[in-house]
Amino acid sequence: MSLVTLLPFIVLIGAMILMTRSAKKKQQQAADMRNQMQPGSGVRTIGGMYATVKEVSEDTVLLDAGPGVELLFAKNAIGAVLSDDEYNRIVHGIEHDLKSGVVPDDASSLTESDESAGSAAASDETSVDLGKKDAGEESSEDAAEAKDAAEAKAEEPKKTDGDSDTK
Repeated sequence: MSLVTLLPFIVLIGAMILMTRSAKKKQQQAADMRNQMQPGSGVRTIGGMYATVKEVSEDTVLLDAGPGVELLFAKNAIGAVLSDDEYNRIVHGIEHDLKSGVVPDDASSLTESDESAGSAAASDETSVDLGKKDAGEESSEDAAEAKDAAEAKAEEPKKTDGDSDTK
């Protein structure tokens, strides 16, 4: 056989070796993560349940899922061991990484300085015209058009449910 006919088989075998090697790395990382579990750490199971580790044994983990709820899981059923901040953020809604406690209502305060924001807001208040007019400002043409539209609507025949007086 020539080298040209063996080349596809060699490439295929090499790809398989690389894929199994990366899969073994992922399995090893997952096993290390599970072995680092300690009582009190927050975890997420492969089913998506969040709980706190109460006890760790060789093959099983006792989880505290709430007041009076203790569940026994296999170590392989733990999908992720979470950091304290991440667990508190997900389960309790507690944010620790906020840089400031105030969230602006709009993005303009993030892009403009305080003086320019104040002057821009003052100039916007006087120049805003949304096209609505008060009842007293309606022109005679607008009033006539509204009256004509109301009369045309009144002249349209009314629809019935199919009942008629004809025999």
